[in-house]
Order: sequence, then structure tokens, then C-alpha cells
Amino acid sequence: MSDEESLSGEDDARLLARAALGDGNAFEILVVRHRAAVYRYARSVAAGASDAEDVLQETFLAAWRGAGGFEGRSSVRTWLLVIARNRALRSREQLAARREDGGASLVELGIRAGFGSDDPERIAVAAERRNALDGALASLDREDREILVLRDIEAIPGEECAEALGLSVPAMKSRLHRARLRLVAAVHSTTGEKSGR
Repeated sequence: MSDEESLSGEDDARLLARAALGDGNAFEILVVRHRAAVYRYARSVAAGASDAEDVLQETFLAAWRGAGGFEGRSSVRTWLLVIARNRALRSREQLAARREDGGASLVELGIRAGFGSDDPERIAVAAERRNALDGALASLDREDREILVLRDIEAIPGEECAEALGLSVPAMKSRLHRARLRLVAAVHSTTGEKSGR
């Protein structure tokens, strides 16, 4: 069994502890495990797709540098998402003065198009649903998108989500409830317009 195979069974906290000691293989496993979640979250709070990619890279660079500072008060995933949040908010502030391109990258368009799948009908239905949900989610303000991604997409536990957002648990629950209601209204608005209602 290779070193990488033996590391793949380790829990995140142990991998991060090994990474803090300079174990690049352990850190690479963490990156593979969590990069999709960090990217999805970054997309919900960053100014655009390219900014989300920057946030993703900056998050893992900061995590590598700060691995020794992880205190274990939350999961490693939550810790990474808090780093991503801080990077994304900083990036948004820096980009406020600049004009954003707004165009989708070729990679993003390819993913949306479903490259790699062999069932065109399933791809089309999934894309339509995803587009309706993406459109509704994009129409919400940043705070609503942020809490929905943390709780409903990344399934971050309530207490950790509240801590990541700097809220009390009751305040987080209240914000989440309002965000869910706004999302449902936005989805109905989007699908209602498409069906001519």
C-alpha cells in the first residue's frame, strides 16, 4: 500500500496535523476532498467565476500556511469555508472599484453543458433545473446565498455555520429561514415566467 493510499483513510484533522508538519501528500488529500465544496461556496460569495477560482487557490494556500493554527473547534471543512469567506469578502471589496467582465469561462460553459455524460435528455433536464435554481440563487443577496450554500449545499452543522458567519444560532436559523423563503419565491418567479404564468 502506498503512502497516499494509507493517508486516504485518515480523518481531516489528522491530515491537517500532518500537513502542518510539512506532509504535502496529506494536504493534497484534503484539497481533493474539499476543493469542490470550497469552490461552490466561493462562487456564492465571490464577484464572478474567475474570482471564485482565485478565492479557491488563496484559501488552500492560506490553509497550507496556517495548518498549524487549526484549533479543532470546528470541522476542517468549516475552517476552510471560513477562510474562503474571508478571502471572498476581501476580493469583493477590492473589486468594487473595478468593472467586472461578467462572461462565463470556457471551462464553466463546458461543465454547464455536461461534457463527459452520455445521456443528452438527462443532461438537458438537469441543466434546466440547475439553471432555474442557479438563477434564483443568483437573484438573492449575498447573505442569503452565503447561508444557503453553507447549510443546504455544504451541510455545515448549525453551530459551525453560525460561528462561521459570526451569528448566534437563533439568528442563523432566522436568517436561514428567510433565505429559504426568498429562494422558493425566486424559483417560482423564474419558472412562472418561463411557463407564461
